[in-house]
Order: sequence, then structure tokens, then C-alpha cells
Amino acid sequence: MRKALFIVLSCAVMVALLGGMASAKDIRFGHVAPTFHGQQLGALAFAEYVKQKTNGELNVQVFPMGQLGGEMSMAEQVQTGTLEMASITTAVMMNFVPQAGLIDLPFVFPTRETAYAVLADKQFQDKFFGLFPAKGFQVIGYTENEFRDLTNSKRPVHKPEDVKGLKLRVMKSPVYMDTWQQLGASTVGLPFPEIYGALQQGVIDGQENPLFTSILIKVPEVNKFATRTQHSLTECLIIVNPDFWASLTPEQQKIFQEAADICIKVNREENVKAMQKLPKLDMSVDEYLKKENVEVVDLTPEERAAFAEAMRPVWDKYRETGPEMYDFFMSKIKEHTK
Repeated sequence: MRKALFIVLSCAVMVALLGGMASAKDIRFGHVAPTFHGQQLGALAFAEYVKQKTNGELNVQVFPMGQLGGEMSMAEQVQTGTLEMASITTAVMMNFVPQAGLIDLPFVFPTRETAYAVLADKQFQDKFFGLFPAKGFQVIGYTENEFRDLTNSKRPVHKPEDVKGLKLRVMKSPVYMDTWQQLGASTVGLPFPEIYGALQQGVIDGQENPLFTSILIKVPEVNKFATRTQHSLTECLIIVNPDFWASLTPEQQKIFQEAADICIKVNREENVKAMQKLPKLDMSVDEYLKKENVEVVDLTPEERAAFAEAMRPVWDKYRETGPEMYDFFMSKIKEHTK
């Protein structure tokens, strides 16, 4: 009798344990940024908020550094449902929704404050995010790399004419290729890990990345001219599989949306901190560039305006991806420009 009772109790405990395990849903969140980057820290803040607000019922596991695949692969995984969520650059997402490339348009945002106001605008989000469900994505927010800048080994760049003739490594995206070709540069679509070697060997003259990123890959050792062009904002969309999204309760979906707001806030704050004190280096970006004898150009408002004017043919080209969305986007930029 006692043996039978022991077996019954043991089974009851096992069922309870299994039931508890089953009640916690594991969710994978992939991105390609390194572990110290603001994107990773923002994603971790997202995961912590979801865990706290759902009392551990939803467990978001963050996978940085492309552990789940490259950006295109992860986007396809989310689309097919083999991955719950990921953070993917708009440059990649325009392969699915061409209008995603509007965010990457060069010199389209006059200031960082304008860019952030537009991206946070509820009307803009409803219209922009609304383009993605038909392609198999639910968009709930953003993560961010940074505004992109230009470095080169030839000369200071103050005006559009200064770019002409430079051989530049450019991200393999139509918007970025069109941007620098419009300015008269020769563009080379090298993989990111090959940038330093190509600069060192003289295969290319320069490259465009956030200065923070350029420092991480030691570009200032071989490029002694840098211009804070701030030409494009590398924004990433937090995409979620629609079937997974539909499996969440309305309250859980609300928690995910709130977590996405926290994610981008932490992401941007950590980016600022990194600019002020580089990881593993007790100095700011400016101090490091000065130490490396890099001549840094900060564009004046008039110089930025000249670059923006030079980019109008590129803007006009991408208006054709969807005139209504383009015009709405431009109206929001005008509305939020102070």
C-alpha cells in the first residue's frame, strides 16, 4: 500500500514539474551585432521586460553575432516560422518590402532628432509597419546600429565633388550603391570582414560605416581622413513571425510592444555611452581619432544641404518603390524638422 502511494505521489510530482516546464514558452530573438553593442544590450532589456511582465511565462532568449544565421537567413526563418523573431536592417528587409529602403535614403534626415521623431511617430509606424504582414512579418519596433560616416585615405571630404573618383567599399544594398555612384565614387561590395585588408592593400580608398564601427575594425590605422557625413541611419526592424504573434494573448502582445520601446531606448543610450568611452579603451571616439592622427571633418549645415541636394536623383528613384509611402515619409520629415 505504502509502495503504491509512493508511486502515485512520485507521478504527481513529475506531472507538476512537466506542467511547469511546459508553461514557460521559449522564444528566440536573433541579430548580428556583437555582445557589447547597444543592439545586444537593448535586446537583453527587451527579454528581461518580457520575462518580468509575464512572470516567466515567456522566456526570450537573445542570440547575437549571427549565431542563428546571417540577416537574410534569419529574415527567411522568421517568414517561414522556424524562428520567432529577429532584428534585421532595413537594407536587407527591402528585399521583401522595397519601401523599407526609404529609411536608408542618404541625407534625408536633417538631424538625429528629426529621424527619431519620425520613426516614433504613431501615424508613420502604423503605415510603415503595415506594409510587412502581407510579406510574412509582424514589425513591432526597432534596434539601431548608428548613423553612417565616411573615411578615406586620399583627402578631406567637405562637399559632394570631393567624393568623385574615390574607390569606396559600400554595403551591398541598392540604396547605398546608388548613393555613392551618384556622387561619382567607384563602389565595391566587399564583405564586412575584408574591409581592413582591402584598405591596407590599396584595393579601396575608403569605406562608409559609423565611426564607432570603423574604430572597432581598426580603419583609422589606414584611413587618415574621416567625415561625419551622418548620411544614412542604419535602422533595424524587429520582425516577428505572424503565427507566433497570433498565438500571444492581447496582453502579451502589449507587453512585447512595450518591450520594443524599451529596447530602442536602451540601444540608443548605450550607443551614446560607447561613443563617449570605447569598449576596452579608456577614451572617446574623438580622443581615439586624434590619437591616430585622423583629420575629422564635421559638415556645416550648408555643406549638409549641398549633399542633400546632390542626392535628389536617388530620392526620386526610390519614390518609385511606392509614391504614396514616399510622399507620406517626406511629409513626416518636414513635420518633425525644427
